Amino acid sequence: MTRPLLAVDGDSFAHRAYHALPKSIRRADGRPAGALVGFANMLVRLSDAERPRAVLVAWDTLGVPTYRTEAFAGYQAGRVFDDDLLEQLDLLPALVESLGFACAKAAGYEADDFLAAASAFEEGRGGSTLVATSDRDAFQLASEYTTILQPTRGVSQIARLGPAEVRERYDVHPHQVPDFIALRGDPSDGMPGARGVGPKGAADVLRTYGTLEAALDDGRFAAQADELRLYRRLATLDASAPLPSLPDQEPTWEAAAAHARRLGLNALADRLEEAASTS
Repeated sequence: MTRPLLAVDGDSFAHRAYHALPKSIRRADGRPAGALVGFANMLVRLSDAERPRAVLVAWDTLGVPTYRTEAFAGYQAGRVFDDDLLEQLDLLPALVESLGFACAKAAGYEADDFLAAASAFEEGRGGSTLVATSDRDAFQLASEYTTILQPTRGVSQIARLGPAEVRERYDVHPHQVPDFIALRGDPSDGMPGARGVGPKGAADVLRTYGTLEAALDDGRFAAQADELRLYRRLATLDASAPLPSLPDQEPTWEAAAAHARRLGLNALADRLEEAASTS
C-alpha cells in the first residue's frame, strides 16, 4: 500500500482557521464563517496534495469530562472559546462527512487520542499515516510509518516531521515525548511540570536516564514523583480510542458543494463544484 491514511486534528485546525482568517468572513445569513471556510480549504488542500487513501478527522467532545480532567482538576482549566467558534465547531463534522471523509468523536476522548488510534490501526494493516495537527503532544507518534504535518503559518503552510525532526526540536526521541512533557510542563494544558526544569533540563534528564521512571527510581524529583507520573499519563495519547470504519475513500465534491451552499457558504460551494468538475 502506497497511499497513506490522513488523520486530522479537527479542533486544532478549526481553531487556527478561526484566529487566522478575518472575522468579516460571513455566511449568506450573516453568521460567522471563518472557521468553516478556512478549515474546509485546508482539508481540501491536504487531500489534493497528499492523495490519501482515506481521511479521518478527529474531534474533542467539549463540555464532557475525560479521564484527564477527572484525574487532574487543573487540566485545561480556564479555557474559554468564543461563541462564534463554538457554533462553527458544531457544524464542521457534518461538513467533513459531506466530503466523503470519516469523523471520530466520543465522550471521554480527545482528538489526539483518535490520532494515536488511527496511527496504530494503519501501521497494523501495513500502511502509513499522516497526522495533521498543531498539538505537539502528537510528536510522540512520529515513526517510520507516521509523519506529523504541522501548520507553520495559519493553516496555509505545513512542516513535515518524522523522528529526526522531533529529535531536532526537543532533543528527545518520539517515545520519550510524554516523559519530556511531564518534566517540562505544558502551560496550554495547565501542567506545571517538574519545579525548576525547563525544556533543556527535561531533555538532559532523559538523556541521562532514558525515562522519567528511571529518574524517579534514582531519587530524582522525589517530592513530585506522583505528580510527574500523573502528568506523564495525561500527556500519553490513548491509542485504544474507538475508530469508525476506514475503507478507502474518494472525495464527494458535489455533495460537499451542496452542503456548503445549504450553510450559506456560497464561495466555498463554488470552489467545491469546480473541484467536482475537474476531478
